[in-house]
Amino acid sequence: MVNASCEDRPPTLAPATVVAAARGWIGTPYRHQASLRGVGADCLGVIRGVWRELLGPEPEPLPPYARSWAEDGDAELMLDAARRWLVPAPDGAMEAGDVLLFRVARGGRVKHAGIATGPAAMVHAYDGHAVAETAIPEAWLRRLAARFRFPAAQ
Repeated sequence: MVNASCEDRPPTLAPATVVAAARGWIGTPYRHQASLRGVGADCLGVIRGVWRELLGPEPEPLPPYARSWAEDGDAELMLDAARRWLVPAPDGAMEAGDVLLFRVARGGRVKHAGIATGPAAMVHAYDGHAVAETAIPEAWLRRLAARFRFPAAQ
């Protein structure tokens, strides 16, 4: 269940474990601020739900957020939280199990997240659609801001 590397990075969960958990969310309706598999989730809700399934309680409370939260201020809230709780992915190609963070607008703050299921696909939630596994178009790959991995359970 743990993916260890030779580098000085903390151990991370095995990619197959993360992908299986993420795929369990497919079909969950989109609901802003929600994180309950089969009931409702937004993109962050899927990440939060997979964390709870694989690692236990979330490490910090999440305050309510508006749909425009990324445009309301200068802070990189999602990116900063990822840096606090996830393990930076090593340089190189995207791998299954990676948590992907995107800038929806060029030069904007990180606002969308998904979990890679392979080198060109991800599970994610987006407004108006149930959680789905989709190909990642080139336009989205250009907006990829960061990749992280779930830490191994303690």
